[in-house]
Amino acid sequence: MLQRIQSIYLFAAGLVIAALFVFPLINNAYVDGKALTIMVTGVYQDINGQRVHTEIFTVLTLATAFVALLPLIVIFMYKDRKTQINLCYLLMVLNIGYSYWAAQTVKDVLGGAYLNMSNYGVGIILLSVSLLLIVIAQKSIQKDEKLVRSADRLR
Repeated sequence: MLQRIQSIYLFAAGLVIAALFVFPLINNAYVDGKALTIMVTGVYQDINGQRVHTEIFTVLTLATAFVALLPLIVIFMYKDRKTQINLCYLLMVLNIGYSYWAAQTVKDVLGGAYLNMSNYGVGIILLSVSLLLIVIAQKSIQKDEKLVRSADRLR
């Protein structure tokens, strides 16, 4: 059923990943004397007080949209809980891989620049939050599957 708690968790995971389009991964990191903000859509640089898009991450942007849509697709697989559980495992692996890819992209852009805690943006935290929501959803789906199996034994 769509009104189960795992649907809320999966929907929230999709929204959290989609929020990466709004929130930066890295804020005001100075590379070669220039303040850079890194988002999943690209690198933004402050030039004369204005934020200018200097580098575009097309593939990372498309991957972000894909990873954000997958939890929403899993919600509608509610009739087959075993498939839903397997897709949640796949989502976890994809989320970890996507997080690694985003971190490597940031590392490539920054080169050897040193980051303070104040440079990390909300986007870095959102990647972990989405993984946590997917894990909680998967546990809820397993709990439902266990409940249905126990009810089938009673019949």
